[in-house]
Amino acid sequence: MQTRPFSYLFPISYYGARYKGWAPQPNQPTVQRKLERVLRHVLGHEDFSLIGASRTDSGVSCVGGYVQVFLREKVEMDSLLPIMNEHLPQDIRLNSVEEVSASFNLIQSVEQKTYRYYFSNSADFDPFASAFVVNVVGELNWEAMKEACQLYVGDHDFRGFCKPSENKTDYCREVISAGIFESNEFLGQFFPQKIFYFEIIGTGFLHHQVRMMMSAIWQIGKGEMEIAEIEKRFDSPDQFEKLPPAPANGLVLWETVLDNI
Repeated sequence: MQTRPFSYLFPISYYGARYKGWAPQPNQPTVQRKLERVLRHVLGHEDFSLIGASRTDSGVSCVGGYVQVFLREKVEMDSLLPIMNEHLPQDIRLNSVEEVSASFNLIQSVEQKTYRYYFSNSADFDPFASAFVVNVVGELNWEAMKEACQLYVGDHDFRGFCKPSENKTDYCREVISAGIFESNEFLGQFFPQKIFYFEIIGTGFLHHQVRMMMSAIWQIGKGEMEIAEIEKRFDSPDQFEKLPPAPANGLVLWETVLDNI
């Protein structure tokens, strides 16, 4: 039970390349650890706790996430926000803040999440673009890839598209929409003329789920996998070899939608 009665909600963005994900790990830089360190410095004490709306993997970035901070005493967080951002590294930013009820539970209030995976299909890919974009070499069947995206939509058992856990028994998740689109977020001399993204919207995602879904789409585009295998993996995941996850650097948590604010 939460014993700290004052609660503050922060929209957060971060570039994930330098971090081993969101969640704390021994002797590893993580986004949560950086936030906790800055909070201790700015508040001058350790009597707080925080939770994030998403536990992104190592190397994954975030445009639209949230973090909730619980305190025992009320503070003027609006005036502390610029100081916190000043002390945070430049690849993490708290975009705003609002006080919410201590009974507000960030994790339970997540209604849906949108992930985007950025990739290109360029013959002369510049290494500087690799910070945000993964290049897929070879000819791709774009129609087959787009058709494959639609098979993900709906309620499915994604055991065959994630990294299983001994403590997890429920692998069913709802995908609201999925598709491949052309991007205009990255422009400049280092980026390919055409960049694409796989966008998926769902109520929640499993460990490595989006990256494995992206990997399957690429295999279909290259003719290395039949489209029908997606549905077969839903029905009989143990009959297939585990999919390799697509590299983390192309994945961005694009938007988190909350209810009950």
